[in-house]
Amino acid sequence: LLDLHASVGPEKHWYSDKEYERLSGVELVKNRIAMTSRLGGEVIIMHIPKEPDCAPLRKSLDELEPFAHDHGVRIAVENGSYDVIRRLLSEYDPSYLGTCYDSGHGNAAGDGLDNLETCKDRLISLHLNDNDSTGDQHQPLFMGTVDWERLAGIIAQSAYQKCVSMEIVIRNSGIEDEDAFLGHAFDTGTRFTEMVEAKSGG
Repeated sequence: LLDLHASVGPEKHWYSDKEYERLSGVELVKNRIAMTSRLGGEVIIMHIPKEPDCAPLRKSLDELEPFAHDHGVRIAVENGSYDVIRRLLSEYDPSYLGTCYDSGHGNAAGDGLDNLETCKDRLISLHLNDNDSTGDQHQPLFMGTVDWERLAGIIAQSAYQKCVSMEIVIRNSGIEDEDAFLGHAFDTGTRFTEMVEAKSGG
């Protein structure tokens, strides 16, 4: 297992201001940390709120830290509000907290790559996908308007050391056959891998 996108639920939400929901959410995240560790992974990915001062989130991060260290799993916060991300990265150690870059989110926001540049030293997970910048479409690589050349350069100079990892769906690809879709995904992933390797001199 490379990494795992951990989850929240209607009454299991790790940054809820309702304490019973927050505690249930922490237990759910612990479950995902333990599952990731057992399956050989080292990172879980979590969404975070846009508010910079979310006390329940910090309380949960503080409670989860020893559990995550014990299981050898780090938390990657997925890109949304970089004001929040940068603040969290300044408060928590790299051995515990990093970031996941979703290229679709970044492209739709318009400033994703500029923001990624500022914290590439904490990049520990990738959700690579494409779109036309109007929304989160999870298209295969090179199908939309993501600047893949620039992204390859950033990743090559970042802390990320693992394989290219995609978060794509067949329904927005224009490809109906599943085998053809998977073959296309492999080919585009290989192409992007070669771009990253070229940027890093490898």
